[in-house]
Amino acid sequence: MKWLELINLTPEVKEPTKLSFITTNKIESFHEEPIMKMDKFSVVLVDDHLLFLEGMKSVLNAIDEVESVSIAYNGKDLFPLLFKVHPDLLLLDLNLVDENGLELIARVKKDFPTTKIMVLTSYNDPRYVKEAFRNGVDGYMLKNADKADLIEGIREVLSGEIFFGDGVELPNVSIGNGQSKKSSFEADDRFVQKNNLTKREVEILGLIGEAMSNKEIAEQLFISDQTVSVHKKNLMRKLGVNSTASLVKIAFQSRLVR
Repeated sequence: MKWLELINLTPEVKEPTKLSFITTNKIESFHEEPIMKMDKFSVVLVDDHLLFLEGMKSVLNAIDEVESVSIAYNGKDLFPLLFKVHPDLLLLDLNLVDENGLELIARVKKDFPTTKIMVLTSYNDPRYVKEAFRNGVDGYMLKNADKADLIEGIREVLSGEIFFGDGVELPNVSIGNGQSKKSSFEADDRFVQKNNLTKREVEILGLIGEAMSNKEIAEQLFISDQTVSVHKKNLMRKLGVNSTASLVKIAFQSRLVR
């Protein structure tokens, strides 16, 4: 289902007033499947396409757990809004009229480290995907996704996991539709020595960075799922993190995913 099928296009979309952002409280809820085991959360949406903003606001307000939806029309007004709302989730387009969305990700993560960020864009270039995750994004999905994918992505990101939407590709791997052909990874010697990583752990960290599941990693390396789980636990302990999402980010930041 496409976004335009999810919204009522009858109401007139008005031009923004002098204020560059709007905060709206959730007024009503449709009978949609709730996000399981999720607390109430606030959302900030950044995009410069008014029609898309109106549709997304309607979609988000229909999710029971959404407490409020705040809108910024450009990067300039995003930070005043973030300081006012302190949202749980930021949905960000990469193509803004005044800012580079990829650069915004790093700035937001620096000032608001607890805010989860999901890119919501039309760009599926693997180079953009890679740079977004290197800058600290928590999820990446395309604007032609359906509502079920959006809800799944929100659930995954807010629970501390990494989310790749359908059609999102990384260099050397197609998420969900292909197998990585990369069989070896190289990491900076200082990174390996500092964290006391084994060659196998470096290899598994690289495959985790390509968003491969335990089963896929096991098949790639001809080992068992249980062995992969053990290596993942050891990686988390050595790197001082407690989630797969954090391992994915480290894989990008250490340039294991090229």
